[in-house]
Amino acid sequence: MTIDTADLKRMFDTIAVAIEADKDRLCQLDGVIGDADHGIAMALGFNAVRDALASLDLAATEPTALLNTAAKSFLNAVGASSGPLYATAFMRGGAAVKGKATLADADFIALFQAMAQGIKDRGKAEPGEKTMVDAWQPAAEAAAAASAAGKTLAQCLEAALAAAERGAEATKDMIAAKGRSSRLGERSLGHIDPGGASAVTVIGAIRKSLS
Repeated sequence: MTIDTADLKRMFDTIAVAIEADKDRLCQLDGVIGDADHGIAMALGFNAVRDALASLDLAATEPTALLNTAAKSFLNAVGASSGPLYATAFMRGGAAVKGKATLADADFIALFQAMAQGIKDRGKAEPGEKTMVDAWQPAAEAAAAASAAGKTLAQCLEAALAAAERGAEATKDMIAAKGRSSRLGERSLGHIDPGGASAVTVIGAIRKSLS
């Protein structure tokens, strides 16, 4: 399938709805090991993106421009923690498909991988440190592997979501090494990282909107 700017806008709308529905759970998860505001921050960010994209002339907008608009509006709405991470993700995703008016399946996989790498680079986080990277990196790797095996985009995103879910679940057994929760040390054990949990929600919404 080919994905155009309108499809990407719908994708962001779907993410905004999913995060809004998940907001309270994400805040509860964050309440255990952070400031209890992760769900609020994520909802603010994705609602701002939805509002910003609503005013674009989609027919005259390339995917890269849409992703850059998403990055800017997310960062303006959420200055702290997850703001720069997702803003970087969208900018890197946009850079990965620069000059393309529509995206083939392989282009979207490249965009998805670039998003995950952007989050990792901006957060300076490695897998195993109890962050959203623990969900995003395996998701990107699974999507790339499925794509290389000739799977459809829907199957690639299915694999990505399953890997993200496993990755987020695995953060329960990690001691936080980054961010506010790292102050808790051992007390962060037994709890899913809220950033990992919200990554699953975002990736699930991406799969839903593009499958």
